[in-house]
Amino acid sequence: MSLVLKFGGTSVGSRDALEKVIKIIAAGHEKIAVVVVSALSGVTDSLIETSRKAAAGDESYPETVGAIKRRHLDLAMQFLTGNDFEEAKVKLEQMFSELLRVLDGIFILRELSDRSLDLTMSFGERFSSHLLASALSARGFPASSLDSRDLIKTNAVYGKAVVEENESFRLIRSWYSSEAKDGSAIHIAPGFIASTEDGATTTLGRGGSDLGAAIFGAALNVDEVEIWTDVDGILTADPRQVKNAFCIESISYEEAIELSHFGAKVIYPPSIRPALSRDIPIRIRNTFNPDSKGTIILKNVEAGPYPIRGISSMSPVSLLCLQGPGMAGVAGFSSRLFSALADRKINIILITQSSSEFSICFAVLPGDVTGADEALRKEFYREISRGEIDLPVIEENLSIVAVVGAGMKSYSGISGKFFYSLGRNGINVIAIAQGSSETNISAVINVQDESKALNAVHEAFFLSQVRSVNLFLVGTGHIGGTLLEQIALQQEVLAESHGIRVNLVGAGASKYMVFDPKGLDPRNIKDVLKKGKGEKREKPEAMELQSFIEKMKAMNLPNSAFCDCTANEEVSSAYAEILNAAIPVITPNKRANSGTMEYYQTLKNISRERNIPYLYETTVCAGLPVISILRDLNLTGDKIHRIEAVLSGTLSFIFNNFDLNNSGGKKSFSALVREAKAKGYTEPDPRDDLNAKDTARKALILARECGMTGFEALEFSQVTIEPILPAACFEAQGVDAFFEELEKIDHDFEERRAGAAEKGKALRYVAVIEEGKAKLSLREEDAGSPFRTLVDSDNIVVITTSRYSSLPMVIKGPGAGAQVTAAGIFADIARIARTLV
Repeated sequence: MSLVLKFGGTSVGSRDALEKVIKIIAAGHEKIAVVVVSALSGVTDSLIETSRKAAAGDESYPETVGAIKRRHLDLAMQFLTGNDFEEAKVKLEQMFSELLRVLDGIFILRELSDRSLDLTMSFGERFSSHLLASALSARGFPASSLDSRDLIKTNAVYGKAVVEENESFRLIRSWYSSEAKDGSAIHIAPGFIASTEDGATTTLGRGGSDLGAAIFGAALNVDEVEIWTDVDGILTADPRQVKNAFCIESISYEEAIELSHFGAKVIYPPSIRPALSRDIPIRIRNTFNPDSKGTIILKNVEAGPYPIRGISSMSPVSLLCLQGPGMAGVAGFSSRLFSALADRKINIILITQSSSEFSICFAVLPGDVTGADEALRKEFYREISRGEIDLPVIEENLSIVAVVGAGMKSYSGISGKFFYSLGRNGINVIAIAQGSSETNISAVINVQDESKALNAVHEAFFLSQVRSVNLFLVGTGHIGGTLLEQIALQQEVLAESHGIRVNLVGAGASKYMVFDPKGLDPRNIKDVLKKGKGEKREKPEAMELQSFIEKMKAMNLPNSAFCDCTANEEVSSAYAEILNAAIPVITPNKRANSGTMEYYQTLKNISRERNIPYLYETTVCAGLPVISILRDLNLTGDKIHRIEAVLSGTLSFIFNNFDLNNSGGKKSFSALVREAKAKGYTEPDPRDDLNAKDTARKALILARECGMTGFEALEFSQVTIEPILPAACFEAQGVDAFFEELEKIDHDFEERRAGAAEKGKALRYVAVIEEGKAKLSLREEDAGSPFRTLVDSDNIVVITTSRYSSLPMVIKGPGAGAQVTAAGIFADIARIARTLV
């Protein structure tokens, strides 16, 4: 087996890295035909900077050269001693002297041509190849540094020269047969550089060392070309942006070209062509993890477990659009457009045209925008002046996101899944393109959405068995705190057994808020927000709602959700802004849906039109599925005629236990209110429950959700509330004074209870919704009433419909308490996950 190995800049950028390279070469030296090496990491950029300094008349360019020289000599000293070091030093100093002479010429002329820049950049690879050859020889593995410029020939397009393959292959084979065939030495070739027929130094474009390796491999017809870099291979997405990206074991040449074209930096796209022409596999491996098998690029690859092979992106790009009636049906229009751009040497990244031929759009790099705009204005001057074509429209700061895979043609629904994952996360698609080979689907989006898009699409295609929700929580009191406890207890089980991962990334309380895209620990975040200080990444800051929302939007995470566990009207008033940012809202807060009908309808409309979930099941009856059942009844065509309900856990507890006085309990009404407060069933001031306004809000929400006519404009002020207590109780100064007033009317309540008992009835505070009206009143219920079956703080909703007429539907269960409410919210969070692709 014969190999060509190529090592990138990071692989030779330090002593430790170079040690690993030497071990890799030593382990397989008998199989190696040629080793191709890049410049030390950062050196090429430094050479470009130095050249520009010289051209600008900046006399400091020798200092930069000196720093580059010291770096190479320092590295040489760590591998070489004695005569070995002296010989390497002499050769390096000769090359650095040559470099300075070139820069001196640039400085004198104050001119930096592409040809001169190519010559200057070539020194990086020449330095590194000589250094590596010397280090290998010193370790007992004879190596020689050869000059790629003698073997690889190109045209004279400086900066990105095109290889003359036939001539290059002839020269490489001739050299190998005469000098390298005996295998007595390891041959180290500088990558990236070549020369024209007359000997002028050229470069193959940034990343061109890969192409150099492929040229050697194709010329010598080796068994495999290995590209050694700093990642384990070609990954399903950019790991810097998608933390769950993983290595692709095998990929076709076509797929690799598509991925690398759209920004995958692991391999230089032109390098695939020579290997493809000879059907030579290319393997991408990690210098720093040599045990990994990496990714192999082949002509024919078996279908993988996923419908796509990978996701890539390119940014920034700019989009130019030309449109107008003068384009439709005009033969040769596209030819003129592309010829005008080709004359300016402008590369087109992506093209899309409307089927009506009314417009054509194409993407270019930002540096080509001005030239492309000028070319179009010049070429279509007459059409523009006659109004047949509009002036070119330019959109900048864009990104292209592409899904790639030869298997896409065998799967239906790939496009749907791709665009749904973008739309579901509020990512606007500006342009779309798909190749006829069905290997690639590309979307142009705003550059600020690139990371969000990559993560959303990656999860949709590669992690569909695990659906993540990035949760932002406001309110860590009784209900919010209990929710955090439930998330902490269930987090691992939810991920392992149900494929749902809840990642708390933001939390806010009354005083502080804290964010971390990597995740906050739900077990301690309540304490962090209380103290205003945390550990490691937790850095609380002063809580301000609008700031919280802006940070949430700025984080721009995929599959985000906002949960409001407060009863705060300021928070609920922000729901529209949050939904418009494509972030689902989950809430037990009744303020929004019991506010103005206009705001309620606004939230519903945003949710429906933008397909952004707005979930509020727990606004009525805690965890009982009342709202979802009403919605299902309406969806299936049933007509709701009447709703009767006990909607307050507090009032349910009080009157259920007040009724027990029939059995001799003899607890006064005020004593039961004190007991409810002690059990945590009431607000700190029980009047907030006994004024029945909270119950009225729930009744209003049910009235708006039930679908009955007459409720289209019902406002909170129109809900009839029969007072439970006299005005004196509500006017009392403080809770203690309130209980003093309440004790004064214990006798009145006992009389009313006893009077109902004599008739075999019991008191219940019931909401009735029918005929466009909602009313709350203290009623006397017969023994057979479903409201007499309640215990403790149970809620009950009795629904009479066309289908449930003789025997109404009854929904009953715990309707208050932090545990059941938090569980209902948790269920809504899981429901958000199930709406993902």
